[in-house]
Amino acid sequence: MALHRVYDTGRDRLVFDVGHQCYVHKMLTGRNGRMETLRALGGIAGFPKPSESKHDACISGHASTAVSTALGMAIARTRLKEDYRVVALLGDGSLTGGLSYEGLSMAGQRGEPMVVILNDNGMSIDASMGGVAQHLARQRLKPQYLQAKEIYRKIMLATPPGRAVYRFLHKVKEGIKASMLPGGMFENMGFRYMGPVDGHDVKGLTRILRYAATVDGPVLLHVKTTKGKGYGPAERTPDTFHGTGPFQVEDGALLKGSSGESFSARFGAELQRLAEEDSRICAITAAMTGGTGLAGFAEQFPQRFFDVGIAEGHAVTMAAGMAKQGLLPVFAVYSTFFQRSYDMLLHDVAIDKLHVVFCVDRAGLVGDDGETHHGLFDAAFLKTIPGITVLCPASLAELSVMLRRAVYEISGPVAVRYPRGGENHYSEDHSQDPACVLREGRDLTLVSFGTLTGSILLTAQRLRRDGISAQVIKLNEIAPLPKEAVLHSLRETGRLLVAQECAEPGSPGEGLLAAVAAAGIPLKAAALCSCGDGFVTHGTVPQLRERCGLDLESLYQKAREVAAYGSEKTSGCPAH
Repeated sequence: MALHRVYDTGRDRLVFDVGHQCYVHKMLTGRNGRMETLRALGGIAGFPKPSESKHDACISGHASTAVSTALGMAIARTRLKEDYRVVALLGDGSLTGGLSYEGLSMAGQRGEPMVVILNDNGMSIDASMGGVAQHLARQRLKPQYLQAKEIYRKIMLATPPGRAVYRFLHKVKEGIKASMLPGGMFENMGFRYMGPVDGHDVKGLTRILRYAATVDGPVLLHVKTTKGKGYGPAERTPDTFHGTGPFQVEDGALLKGSSGESFSARFGAELQRLAEEDSRICAITAAMTGGTGLAGFAEQFPQRFFDVGIAEGHAVTMAAGMAKQGLLPVFAVYSTFFQRSYDMLLHDVAIDKLHVVFCVDRAGLVGDDGETHHGLFDAAFLKTIPGITVLCPASLAELSVMLRRAVYEISGPVAVRYPRGGENHYSEDHSQDPACVLREGRDLTLVSFGTLTGSILLTAQRLRRDGISAQVIKLNEIAPLPKEAVLHSLRETGRLLVAQECAEPGSPGEGLLAAVAAAGIPLKAAALCSCGDGFVTHGTVPQLRERCGLDLESLYQKAREVAAYGSEKTSGCPAH
């Protein structure tokens, strides 16, 4: 609210560092009447989205990016001689990511007028302050003090004797301030540090924001807040309400019920069992202890659990060092955040063929978080890592087996990718071989991996009632790609449908089509059913699967087209 009193976000640029903080901003910029559609298909997004409103400066679903983005905007403003103000709003959690410091370092060096607001809600980025320090901080933020300081500075710097006295007193003051107030690090970077200030005092915060906006140079405004302030359930369990879906206002209970055991929970329990047997096993996460199922591991093995914060690149390189010296590191990470580690995967792990296990959670469509959080690209970028093995369990039982295999039976880097949520009409274990035939058939070949396996099996059952015999092949690995089982099947059927919950470019399906062409196998028809070659919006997973053509009905209709193409009943190639 204070920000909107000071800044015109239709012109000024307000950059959020992760958009969970943007809901009130959306209410104040013309979207209050649409808040019931938040994170729903066709509704407003859970993060800032420029296509949704001119008041959203940029999309921001990943952390530690705000300072760099804001600096780029400030530089553009200067170069193009335009007139607007730039402010970046980040939480202290974002300062666990190295990109924040890269942005702060250059912003201080460049000296562009901009304001960085550090919303400090209890992550202990600075030492606890005593009463004297708090009093001094309050005095430094008073307008009278700030105005007097500027007048004093101009007078003292006007003459050589004055400059000498000013430099001496400035050093004395800085020494005292450094011992009693936080902010020395930011001032050393080139920022004018202001704070700490009470983030719940809207009038006081508005005053200091107005002053900060007038400073000719970069300002770091340190704001102290309480996460969930004013709402009891959120204050008691702030992590639960960090990025929540619908909940019951009276008691804070989430309205989204559980639908059985999740892959994340099974992974956490299985890793604990393995760690009980082997003291070399260590677990790593990047600020997602609960989300990745590692809360139990952290409690049972605190000395072998490492939460690196929002620093996925560091996590991978640290895991490389651990593996090099004889430990068995397991890094549990969301697919969308794993993208940040690509260079470290190549340079620090793959070149030395180090045995690091990557458990890639939220692979595939994740639902209402939308395009910034879907795990659609790991299937493509992981296959480019030389020497990596990528396993794709389709059931909880297969996850247990594959995790043990990844830890003990496979050398080099290994990734185990699994979706958000639980199983999908398939609970068996056929994970022994890189690929396996789940159902024999002669008319067409259906291929899938992960939890779409259940949908493909149901598709084959429906086709059988139509007199169409479909062979179902499940890929247990997608790197290296087990091509021979599919090629053998296609030599008989000549028709292929691949169902894959990932982006199409670079996908396993494209790899299979390339292998078919290289083998010289003539295909009568082929279709890749995927999430396309762009970004997928927010909505429930069933809604998004339907939109992408990956729901049961869409797969069934597409399989009928593939099976019928080239026969007397139809003409024209099925849509790709």
